[in-house]
Amino acid sequence: MHDIEPYYRWRDYYIASDDKHSPFYGRVYSELHYTEKIYNYYIHPQWDFFGSPTMYMKLLFVDYEEGYAIMEFIGEWNDCITNDIMYLKRDVADVLIEKGISKFILLCDNVLNFHGSDDCYYEEWWDDIKEAGGWVCMVNTFDHVSDEMKRTRLQYYTNFGLVFNDVEWHRKLPEMLFQEISNRLSLGIRYLE
Repeated sequence: MHDIEPYYRWRDYYIASDDKHSPFYGRVYSELHYTEKIYNYYIHPQWDFFGSPTMYMKLLFVDYEEGYAIMEFIGEWNDCITNDIMYLKRDVADVLIEKGISKFILLCDNVLNFHGSDDCYYEEWWDDIKEAGGWVCMVNTFDHVSDEMKRTRLQYYTNFGLVFNDVEWHRKLPEMLFQEISNRLSLGIRYLE
């Protein structure tokens, strides 16, 4: 896992540690020292700790005018034991919502497992953004991850599943990815079994 680096090709457009509105503002990263771990596996030092011991993230892009944020994740999403959604909601999403962000794209290509608990924080997140026409979309989830999310009833508050699992976002600019997800959502496409 140590060689899986957060996506870096959008750094010409946005760097979270340079954004005074970002929850990661002022962070300093090492290119040489691997200190963070998920379980017993070191991860690349560019990933950001946000409170979860089993999942790290990178805030890849924020557009305050259009009101959206793109985040990439790595690890195991565990709401059951480590309450990852609480940390994500309180320490990241709430900070961005206060700055006018209402649309969230969560890139889950490297989320290896999901362990659900309840849907309370997801419902709160939805309640916080729905008046602004907001949404949360989880992109490129593994089938077993989507299945567990559905068992936890997240489809009532977030968007994920088959129609969002074929997104080749690495070849797009952030605004192109946002437009593609927006278009899929505007067609009323949500979770498909």
